[in-house]
This record gives sequence, C-alpha cells and structure tokens, in this order.
Amino acid sequence: MGSLKLYDKNLTYEAIASQREQAFLALPPEKKLQMLLNLNRNAVALNGGKPLKTPQGKGIIIKKS
Repeated sequence: MGSLKLYDKNLTYEAIASQREQAFLALPPEKKLQMLLNLNRNAVALNGGKPLKTPQGKGIIIKKS
C-alpha cells in the first residue's frame, strides 16, 4: 500500500515530480509490476467490479482515410 508524504510549500511541482520519478525508477521490476497490477485491481473495484474497457463486439474495423 502507498504512504502519505507531506511536502514543504516552497517545493515546485517539477521538483516533487522528479523525486517521485526517481523513487519509482529505483524500484526493482517485480515491485513495479506489482504496483501496476494493484492499480488495475483498484480501478476495477472503483468501477463496480467491471473492467474499465470492454470489447465492443465489432471485430476489426479498417477505415480508409
């Protein structure tokens, strides 16, 4: 599970994003995959148990533009 991190007011959004990116890149691949699967599980749970996207049943559609 994630953790709450409080930042100082004088940090810019770019600095915070950079810190988060560096922390994520330092993780091993197994942990990154586990985080992705947990995110997918949470998204399905928040969508009432249904996947976010469902097939439309139209098969392959090829358009000439």
